[in-house]
Amino acid sequence: MEGQGRGWRREQLNGLQARAGPGGGGGGGASPYQRLGQRMQDITGDRGVLKEVIRAGAGEMVPEDASVLVKYSGYLEHMDKPFDTNWYRRNSRLMKLGEEITLQGMEVGLLTMKKGELARFLFTPSYAYGALGCPPLIPPNATVLFEMELLDFLDSAESDKFFVLTTEQQDTFPLQKVLKVANTEREFGNYLFRQKRFMDARERYKRLERPVRALTYGEKALEIDKRNAKALFRCGQACLSLTEYEKARDFLVRAQKEQPFNHDINNELKKLASCYRDYMDKEKEMCCRMFAPLSFSPVEPEIKNPLQMKGTKE
Repeated sequence: MEGQGRGWRREQLNGLQARAGPGGGGGGGASPYQRLGQRMQDITGDRGVLKEVIRAGAGEMVPEDASVLVKYSGYLEHMDKPFDTNWYRRNSRLMKLGEEITLQGMEVGLLTMKKGELARFLFTPSYAYGALGCPPLIPPNATVLFEMELLDFLDSAESDKFFVLTTEQQDTFPLQKVLKVANTEREFGNYLFRQKRFMDARERYKRLERPVRALTYGEKALEIDKRNAKALFRCGQACLSLTEYEKARDFLVRAQKEQPFNHDINNELKKLASCYRDYMDKEKEMCCRMFAPLSFSPVEPEIKNPLQMKGTKE
């Protein structure tokens, strides 16, 4: 973790541990995690998951069924190093709640977070590894500390629903929901592209071809009235979401002719120009990187339990 990403100032952490020990004063024999929990927010109502925000995020909170891009480190109370971490992996991956993230405390905690947020959590055994633990790594009835940074998330619920439907059912999916599916799939493709997983990115982008049938909603309206500005605009939006840039331009220019001063139409044309430039840049970069030599990951630095840090003054 860098900057605030390592959590508290080390002086505070060492002070907490010192006061918790025998003769530390004010601790009443409480352990470091017990003292920490006293000033954390109870987000489950039973003190099973406690939270402290280190750095606030922005925007909406993570929805259920989302796929999240998160950095995390998990610590046992009296161990120096994390028992699990992905903090220094070069390429983090999107993980779906309830499928790839199965630790109940982690899922509960992530659902309270916003993009860019950095937070610390304590999970009691019932929200972590239970009465039995996970031998030999996790002892029985262990309370664990997790530090998590939410880098990004994608609300994939609509997309998941759409792609399990039959072709006939997809044809009846509401247009606005189809556009949301297309945006989600494009974001997944962009994420894979940034990870240099170019073939996976191409496959994800290809999934954008399926929702193109949604254009039939707008096209049916245009069969009745070819100058219907709203239908032209909606078709342009759909094509832009599906990365059909030439078709998008055709629909939007026709819509602009009908309503030259329409703010939404003019903004969508500007968005189209920007998206097309980005698309061409990515195509060039993809071609170059596919033939670039492999590079090796740097050696990962050590991560230590923030409550076990030593060598600093209180």
